[in-house]
Amino acid sequence: MPTQEEFWQKLQAKVCIKCMDGDGHGNCRIAGNGFCAMKTYLPLILDVVQSVESDSIVPYEEQLRKRICSACEFQLLQGGCVLRDEVECALDRYFPLIVEVIEEDQLRH
Repeated sequence: MPTQEEFWQKLQAKVCIKCMDGDGHGNCRIAGNGFCAMKTYLPLILDVVQSVESDSIVPYEEQLRKRICSACEFQLLQGGCVLRDEVECALDRYFPLIVEVIEEDQLRH
């Protein structure tokens, strides 16, 4: 099973390179105090993806909302999220790709 650091490197290579907050080469352009949910919640993301087995993204998204979004500082009391609503949350924006990368790597091991 890959380590958390190995998963992070694979996510950077396949997700960060496509991120609109990046430079197109996998380097993040979010300012030093900026917030990247993918990096912040990586251990929980791995746990969520590894705890679900489905051909549909819906169960993964349900667990994402339940276990990660509910604990995020940007989550509103009524359940909405300012970052998600403005497509500013990289975790939400790229979640299907994140799931694909993690599961693909797990299958190899």
